[in-house]
Amino acid sequence: MRAGLAVAKLSRWAGRGSGSIIGGRVTLAMQPDALRRLSAGRRVVLVSGTNGKTTTSHMVAAALRTQGAVAHNSSGSNMADGAVAALAEDRGAGRAVLEVDELHVASVARQSRPVAIVLLNLSRDQLDRASEVRKTAATIGSALAELPDTTVIANADDPMTVWAADQAAGKVVWVAAGAAWREDTLTCPRCGRVMSWSAVGWRCECGLAQPKPDWWLSEDGDDAGLTEAGTEARTDKSATPLSIGLPGQFNRANALMALAAADHERVPAGEAAEAIGRLDNVAGRYSSVTLGARTLRLLLAKNPAGWAATLSMLTPGRPLLIVVNAREADGRDTSWLWDVDFAALGERPLAASGERAADLGVRLSYADLAHHTAPDPLEALTELPEGEVDVVANYTAFYALRRRLGAAR
Repeated sequence: MRAGLAVAKLSRWAGRGSGSIIGGRVTLAMQPDALRRLSAGRRVVLVSGTNGKTTTSHMVAAALRTQGAVAHNSSGSNMADGAVAALAEDRGAGRAVLEVDELHVASVARQSRPVAIVLLNLSRDQLDRASEVRKTAATIGSALAELPDTTVIANADDPMTVWAADQAAGKVVWVAAGAAWREDTLTCPRCGRVMSWSAVGWRCECGLAQPKPDWWLSEDGDDAGLTEAGTEARTDKSATPLSIGLPGQFNRANALMALAAADHERVPAGEAAEAIGRLDNVAGRYSSVTLGARTLRLLLAKNPAGWAATLSMLTPGRPLLIVVNAREADGRDTSWLWDVDFAALGERPLAASGERAADLGVRLSYADLAHHTAPDPLEALTELPEGEVDVVANYTAFYALRRRLGAAR
């Protein structure tokens, strides 16, 4: 463990990153049982899903910190090495909140024996690495079946998530967290029949159906859904005012999932909601950066489901820079661009950038959107009007641009 911490420190000193991946990797190489041993005696909460896990894990960690120290892989290193690094960094914390990549939930859960797993959603992502989403859901479901002492806090509105959580051996807490993206569940994940969707929910002839939620959002006492003002997090026994500093309907849904997790850990709902509400950015996401005469609002979207949520956050007509890479952490396959409803962007000054700017430019052309293309994001920005600019980037493009913006300023 000390060797891993030393290597992580060296990585930071050399400017190679936070060191959380290489530090954990060194520890695991020397002691393959490190995750199980470092988790022992702690109350571990895992947070996973295709979209929203970084934000939700920060929310859960913020809520739990009102009661004491929490170990958290806040940098977003969400495989076993990142979990080991986070636990090693904060050995005195009795609680841990670990963001976990959906492909690694099974292995991390078997070693850390979590008291709760927050399962947000499951949709297509990085198909070159992850294969089809149903396979991922089946693997998670099999792992949950082996954890009788683990509570699963699951999105009741996502059929793929419900199918996975339905296999859990322990208790399931259902949360009405919404499902803006339905293209992966047009057919039932259990039997393959066409799924029936209606105003009251979804169901299949085989019996898989939308569960009654234990937690939901309402406006001014009515079940009016995910709105900005007057929102309450509700259960059959309580109503907690919820006001958050992060934009978008999906972040209110993430906050609801975090509140349910905090409640499981006996954090008073009011204290948890207040702590969650103080977050105004997560690892740079949703933050604003001034560069010369432009103010950039930084957003991250890395797959069709993420874009479905992000589209509603974009200001109509505001200049937009889209940055797309296709490195290992993003997925090498950029075919997901064709599943995004870019036509919904409407007319606005638009730039395509990143290492796969050409792929993105072709997709925007097929959506009949006027745009200019420049692989270098800072160069692409110079062609956009001054003032406020929205920037949407996928994973490696987002963090690379943040570093460059810091240097440019």
